[in-house]
Amino acid sequence: MAKKKPKSKSGGGGKGKDSKLTMVAENRKARHRFEILDSIECGMMLMGSEVKSMREGKLSLDEAYIRVKDHELWLIGADIAHYNNAGMWNHDPRRPRKLLVHHREYDKFAGRAHERGLTLVPLRVYFNERGIAKCVMGLAKGKKLHDKRESLKKRDADRGLQRAMRRR
Repeated sequence: MAKKKPKSKSGGGGKGKDSKLTMVAENRKARHRFEILDSIECGMMLMGSEVKSMREGKLSLDEAYIRVKDHELWLIGADIAHYNNAGMWNHDPRRPRKLLVHHREYDKFAGRAHERGLTLVPLRVYFNERGIAKCVMGLAKGKKLHDKRESLKKRDADRGLQRAMRRR
């Protein structure tokens, strides 16, 4: 007679709020510079030393952007620092990295970015509950200077409201 596997404590195999995500990096400047219209999760093709370096949190998305080349998406300008224990098999820190998406998702995002003049930007990189590196890519429209000022004013007003509510 075969033994039954014990049920997991999380309740089920579906994605819930208690799923473990390990955040590696977030592109905060993208939220300031761009208006994010839509976003999608995609996989990343990485070398072993890049994964180990990312697990240490050594990733910068400040100057990163996404380009379309030969019907493929490439993450360009992301800086993954050298992994100390890799020796001579280390990676180039600023090499382009291929992003993995389904064909339908590619058509939806790359087509819209090309025809409307929108931009594809990386918003955050994390490891999912299975330990696989994922990148959240956003379809973004550039903000004008007055839009940036307006969003700063709105954020300050919201902070003031929150402070007033806490004082009561």
